[in-house]
Amino acid sequence: MFLRGSKDKGIPSFGDGANTNAIIYASQVVKTYDTGTSKVQALKGVDFAVQRGELVGVMGPSGCGKTTLLNCLSGLDGVDGGQIWLEGKDLAKMSDKERTTYRARRMGFIFQVYNLLPVLSAVENVELPLLVSGVGSKEARTRSIAALERVGLDQWAKHRPAELSGGQRQRVTIARALVNNPALIWADEPTGALDSKTANEIMGLLRELNEREGLTCVIVTHDPGIGDRCDRVVRMRDGSVVGETGPRVIAEAEAIAAAAAAAQRELVASR
Repeated sequence: MFLRGSKDKGIPSFGDGANTNAIIYASQVVKTYDTGTSKVQALKGVDFAVQRGELVGVMGPSGCGKTTLLNCLSGLDGVDGGQIWLEGKDLAKMSDKERTTYRARRMGFIFQVYNLLPVLSAVENVELPLLVSGVGSKEARTRSIAALERVGLDQWAKHRPAELSGGQRQRVTIARALVNNPALIWADEPTGALDSKTANEIMGLLRELNEREGLTCVIVTHDPGIGDRCDRVVRMRDGSVVGETGPRVIAEAEAIAAAAAAAQRELVASR
């Protein structure tokens, strides 16, 4: 099975990852976990590709391999078979140190659990990854304030997590993911701990960042409402990709065309 991008005519057949237009490009990815008493194949030869600038949802029942796929694609977890390229770079050819450095410089992560340090303010939480990676304190603070401004939270920069709402905390985690100007954002159930109104606001923010800044984002979610706002939804079951919905822009165009055709038929019938 081959997945098509929403902003191109399609991604070419699998081959040299360096020659593809896809920012994420995976072929026949296999991941097996050894529980001690048995082996569980979490990913069963998954093909997956995302065009630069796409916002893609990954959906499916619990335990189908969504989070495992995200972890393998981002290099957080190793694979037992297949190949993964990010920005034309083969993950298998990177050392552990190179993968860690690549993640720090080119990726941002958003999780359901905010993972904010309670003793630090919002801006201190955002700048922490920069300080750890060796960025000077003055530059780190400037970039962190700018990241908070991008998510509409710069006025709350000095507040600690306990002084923020759930939605505001998630905006801080998004700012932290954006602070290094990544090429890729990985989001695992980013609205799972939020009420529906706040979840809609957070998804609206991610959609805005995608459309305004061309941010490439892969979102693992159970929420159909979140999936509906993605360019494309990849569906998984039992460790395999079983289909996809979209692209969103095509679905919207088809819906508009269908409505126009129906209106035309009604007009003709009324004459």
